Amino acid sequence: MSKRDYYEVLGVGRDASEDEIKKAYRRLARQYHPDVNKAPDAGEKFKEVKEAYEVLSDSQKRANYDRFGHADPTQGMGGGGFGGFGQDFGGFGDIFDMFFGGGGQRRNPNAPQRGADLQYSMTIEFKEAVFGKETDITIPRTESCDTCHGSGARPGTRPETCSACRGTGQQEIVQNTAFGRIVNRRICSVCNGQGTIVKEKCPTCGGAGKVKRQRKIHVKIPAGVDDGAQLRVSGEGEGGTRGGPPGDLYIVIRVKPHDFFEREGDDIFCEVPLTFAQAALGDEIEIPTLTEKVKLKIPPGTQSGTYFRLKGKGVPRLRGYGQGDQQVKVVVVTPTNLNEQQKELLREFARLSGEHTHEQQQTIFERMKKAFLGD
Repeated sequence: MSKRDYYEVLGVGRDASEDEIKKAYRRLARQYHPDVNKAPDAGEKFKEVKEAYEVLSDSQKRANYDRFGHADPTQGMGGGGFGGFGQDFGGFGDIFDMFFGGGGQRRNPNAPQRGADLQYSMTIEFKEAVFGKETDITIPRTESCDTCHGSGARPGTRPETCSACRGTGQQEIVQNTAFGRIVNRRICSVCNGQGTIVKEKCPTCGGAGKVKRQRKIHVKIPAGVDDGAQLRVSGEGEGGTRGGPPGDLYIVIRVKPHDFFEREGDDIFCEVPLTFAQAALGDEIEIPTLTEKVKLKIPPGTQSGTYFRLKGKGVPRLRGYGQGDQQVKVVVVTPTNLNEQQKELLREFARLSGEHTHEQQQTIFERMKKAFLGD
């Protein structure tokens, strides 16, 4: 199944600004978040939206995508363009060896290698995202074996150079043809490309050089973090091999929705009900904010749907100073189950205001009906 266009996924034009792309992502991420949307396909749509945002929010990746689409040739090559042809990129090394008799740069199988990155999903409460938190998490990861120090060999011994490939990790098959000498290079089948063979394996790791461990990590979530954000913890990924550095840990933040507040960027939104009398006559009401209750003055004649701004009562800005605002939307609630006295008072109010009550409207309707029927 072919991938959808990333701009189509986010619902923006190809000339969309970074801010427009960010707003579209936040809106769709909230819509399809698995904690909020229980539809069977919500998870896949959330992943699709996240993938589109990761490409379009990066200027270099977006430029490549605009030029090549999903068939971006730089993907899988470090994201920075075409690397050296001597590396094993889809068989380029073998093709160059075939026509030029080798000579390409060979990867040293015994060189230190960086460990893989890890990803951890953390779900936090709405207010924890606003104010930040510190917590401990436990992650499973591979680490260098303390017994053999990553060599995989029993203490007192060491890995031996593979006799089949002489430590290169590759085997060469040479053929003389009418076109000349052809060298076909393949991963060594004896050492599986490692260049060494462990004859006496470490009893702790079984020759792997790594062991699985549960690692406890203290994490600080900054105030103002939003749903879908990624935090990088340097050096807390998988352990490296042959003395290579460890990878990084990426913590993906999932924020639970709040019962009363909604968030858009650094602003907080909420709805507050008003009675007809409060809206018409004005009032002073209490509004809950993220930290306290504050007084809000409602002027006389306030219409339903009016927004009031509480400056500085929003979310702390993650990359800057100050914080957003709280936007309060007032909704006038129509009274129900009125008693007869209340109804009479409203009729009197309507009469004094020159308005037609329901009963008066029915009388007018009857008159109109008679006029059409010619009675």
